[in-house]
Amino acid sequence: MAKSTASRSSRAPSVAQLRAFAAVVDHRHFRDAAAAIGTSQPALSGAVAALEETLGAQLVERTTRRVIITPLGERVAEHARRVLASLHSLTEEVEAARRPLTGPLHFGVIPTVAPYLLPAVLRLARDSYPDLELQVHEERTGSLLEGLADGRLDLLLLALPAGGGHPVREIPLYDEDFILVTPPDHPLAGRTDVPRDALLDLDLLLLEEGHCLRDQALDICRDVGADPAAAATRAAGLSTLVQLVAGGLGATLLPATALDVESGRAGRLAATRFAAPAPGRRIGLLCRAGSARTAEYDRFAASLREVLRPLPVRIIG
Repeated sequence: MAKSTASRSSRAPSVAQLRAFAAVVDHRHFRDAAAAIGTSQPALSGAVAALEETLGAQLVERTTRRVIITPLGERVAEHARRVLASLHSLTEEVEAARRPLTGPLHFGVIPTVAPYLLPAVLRLARDSYPDLELQVHEERTGSLLEGLADGRLDLLLLALPAGGGHPVREIPLYDEDFILVTPPDHPLAGRTDVPRDALLDLDLLLLEEGHCLRDQALDICRDVGADPAAAATRAAGLSTLVQLVAGGLGATLLPATALDVESGRAGRLAATRFAAPAPGRRIGLLCRAGSARTAEYDRFAASLREVLRPLPVRIIG
């Protein structure tokens, strides 16, 4: 028995084992975890079993309906994430020193920015950085921050400040106003001097939970004493919101960069602008604090500011 223990303690888990186990913990499902890391379910199951054998401990309880992570497994998962993030940082630093703004870059974007800025971002990458392999991930803020922390994502484009419990570096790009969108026959339709407290008398439609734009809209409402939280209608995206407005169900707030695209899709809409200072949001890039690619990201941000100048925004820097 002592020989077996000594043999086991002399072995270290492999990167493949740690990656497989971290995926299982994240997804709580072997098939979904295998798909997430691009491997087969048998290979993933084998890697997790090998990790348990290497450590001499049960990390996963396998049932017919779900995967249960043992208390020790949860602690091992935290170590695994740190190891994988460190490994990612190592390879990232070497690649950055060897060939700046080339190779793969996992780029996360929130849904209320992606449709309106991605064309400019992709043109910039194609025209100015042809060797940059930009891999776009459209996700909500919470998921993006988790992906940045564990090394799955490299650079984020989102609303600032983004929060989260991990050290990050913000690179502001621009500020933009929110536009109040109403049906064309609404009393406020087309005005350019609407005070914020006009929100008190509106049926304001919101995105569903998890969108930072929803939280920003709620903060604006709370500032003037409005409470749209009781409204039953929720939408998964801005395109649905504007369709609801066009159908006469209420009004909503749109970022200025989304106005032309979304009003063109929905038809019967009127844009109403707030009196100065208008409510709005700040959009920028986010990377891990101390990332080896910081200088690259600053260079990318400077280029991005230039291509975004034609948009209805106020460029920062």
